[in-house]
Amino acid sequence: MRYRRTPQVCILPRMPSFDVVSQIDMQEVRNAVDQAAREVSTRYDFKNTGSAVTLSDTEIALVSNNEDRLNALRQVVEEKLVKRKVSLKAVSYGDVEEASGATVRQLAALEAGISSDKAKELNKFIKGLGVKGVQSQTQGDQLRVMSKKRDHLQTVISELKEADFDIPLQFENFRD
Repeated sequence: MRYRRTPQVCILPRMPSFDVVSQIDMQEVRNAVDQAAREVSTRYDFKNTGSAVTLSDTEIALVSNNEDRLNALRQVVEEKLVKRKVSLKAVSYGDVEEASGATVRQLAALEAGISSDKAKELNKFIKGLGVKGVQSQTQGDQLRVMSKKRDHLQTVISELKEADFDIPLQFENFRD
């Protein structure tokens, strides 16, 4: 009779952690753009200016007959985005271009996710805090922060909220 040894499984205790992400709620963006388009169609100062707001998968297109109306259109869109709690840090505006039919156009790109350069900057910032036992690592377009102590993680979250990285940051999956 043979005895088989069962492999011993070493279960390591999980360290408390959280994820730093940068996301956009596209449904809220869609609602904001629809509201802005509706307002533009009814406002007197936009009558006969050919002003329009359209949304594609990753960008918002603004079209009007001159730059002043385009700036007003941009302001309307920004107001609607803020009202719907979409961070303006997630929107980056391109240059104003001449379009056909004596109109001007501007594209606003919607940026979600943490780029590798921003992830390096965030990692460097977290290491620079000098909080003992805090580790961070990049996982795709998000950042995982781990520590043995929950208080250290809460300190890192509060410091990240105070710092400005030019992208909207959310904190998810806080695990003990």
